[in-house]
Formats: sequence, C-alpha cells, structure tokens
Amino acid sequence: MPSSISVLGAGSWGTALAIQAARNGCDTLLWGHNPQHIAALKQASENQRYLPGCAFPRNLAVTNDLRQCALFSSLLLLSVPSHAFKATLQQIKPFLGDQPRIAWATKGFDSGNGALLSEVVIDVLGHDVLTAALSGPTFAKEVADGLPTAITVASASQNFASQVAAILHNHRFRAYTSSDIIGVQVGGACKNVLAIAAGIADGLGLGANTRAALVTRGLTEIMRLGTQLGGQSDTFMGLAGLGDLILTCTDNQSRNRRFGLALGQGKDRKQALQEIDQSVEGISAAREAYLLAQKHHVEMPITEQVYNVLFNDLSPIQAVQNLLAREQKPEN
Repeated sequence: MPSSISVLGAGSWGTALAIQAARNGCDTLLWGHNPQHIAALKQASENQRYLPGCAFPRNLAVTNDLRQCALFSSLLLLSVPSHAFKATLQQIKPFLGDQPRIAWATKGFDSGNGALLSEVVIDVLGHDVLTAALSGPTFAKEVADGLPTAITVASASQNFASQVAAILHNHRFRAYTSSDIIGVQVGGACKNVLAIAAGIADGLGLGANTRAALVTRGLTEIMRLGTQLGGQSDTFMGLAGLGDLILTCTDNQSRNRRFGLALGQGKDRKQALQEIDQSVEGISAAREAYLLAQKHHVEMPITEQVYNVLFNDLSPIQAVQNLLAREQKPEN
C-alpha cells in the first residue's frame, strides 16, 4: 500500500475518503480551496460543516496549498465538483513530477464539452499519467461512520487500481477493481440524472411503482450510452451502475434525489439548491448526458425530460405525461 496520499476536495465525500485512508494507516493530506474552511477543519480536527462528529485520525492533515499536496504525495485523489475538476488539475500541474498518479471520486462529465474526466486528465496532463476512477453506492456520512461499504476502482492499469483500492480497503470497506474506466465513469455520472427524476416523481406523489419503473428504465438508458461510449455492459450491473443507481434514487441522503423532490413539490431551482447547500452534480450531468445522447444517437427519454425540466422550463408534471405518452414497444 502506498505510504501517503493527497486528497483534493474538502467537501463531505473528499473528507470521508481522507478519513478512510488515514484510518488504514496511510499518511493523508486533505486539501480545500477555502482558507477559512481549512482553518476551521484544523481547529476542530473534524469537518463540522459536512461531517459533524467524525473526528480526524491523527495522521490526517489539512491544507489549502496545492503545492504542498504535490510535494506530500505523488498519488492524488480528486473529489472536487465536476465543474472544478479541470481547473484544479490545471492549478496543480506546475507542481507535479514526471509521472503523477491521478485518481478521482468525482462523478460527472466535463462541464465544458461533456468529456469523460479521464479524457480531461489526459488533456491537461498528457498520456504519461496513471489514472483511476472511483465509484459505487456510497454516502459520505456512512463511510465516515465506518458503516460497511463497497466501491469499484477502475483503471487501465490493474496494478494502479490495486494500489488505490489497497489504501481504502479494510474489513468495513470493500474496494473492488475493474478495467472498465469508461463504464464506471458513465454509471457514476448518469445515475445522478435518474436520481433527480426519481425525486421529482416522489415529490409529485406518484408512488413506488413509478420509482421502480424509473430506476429500471433509467438503467437501460445508462447502459445504452455507456456501451456506445465504449463501456462494458457487465459494469452497469455492478456497484458503479445498478448499485449506485438504487442508492441515489431511493435514499434522501442523495442530494440529487432531494433536489428532484423539491422540484416535484413545486419549489423552484434556486430555492431547492439553497436548501441543499452543496453541489448537485445531476444538473450539469443532465445537460451533458443529453447532449452526448443526441451526438451519438442514443435514446434516453428520461434523461431528455429531466434536461427539459432543468433547462427548458418544462413543468415536472408535463415531463411525466410526456414519458407516459410514449409509443408502446417491446421492453428489450
């Protein structure tokens, strides 16, 4: 197991991963961009804003200095919002060595052109970099509390995937490895869109039958897009696909589901975001997934309706009616 890791992103998920790595005996440095927030973390030795009551292990330090992160470890794990992913890489690039190792737990597409985050890493840092994507059914608070959890670590390098997995894996946290870095990323990004859809349906009071149908047909949409982009169909039946989709569509710890619930209950987008007060990745993912579907001629009707609600002022109830009015057809 690598002896050190720098985790970039001091939100709930980045903090939980930093705590997990440190618990496993890995010297860990957690970076955040806000000096006031980092000062508060140092003083309290916990992230009182996002993970109150989850004390930092003694081998977990915090900083707002990216250069310090690069010097601390050649292994970087990014857990910043997708819209900040590319900028964070660009900012730390001058401090990196010749062969950086980059992993990320960010779930989304590049907000500029819809690229996979693995493509963003190559675009910014070149091809001489080891990359790995982490995804799966995970809520930060449960990981920080030490509740049983399982994730997937995907990389084209089995050795690197195993290295990253070893930092996190223990008797309470199972880290599986995969070679399908495309499928793992697509599953992690698109499930947030479906979580918004499920939240909207529940906010409208449409019942458990509707939610189950959305989850099932939503998985079909994710598989269509993912395989078109080069992912493996089996990936979408695993932790980074079906597992993550079920979690975020059915539990109110999901920000994306809560955002959809608020919309279904008649609240506007601004009000819903103010109540959540954290990034809602499904908003940008809806736009990028819809545009990718159009580009690659992939049918994604639920994603399309979520896109229209978020960006074309379509009412949630009309979006539901549009889906129900679709032509009858075979399931497969």
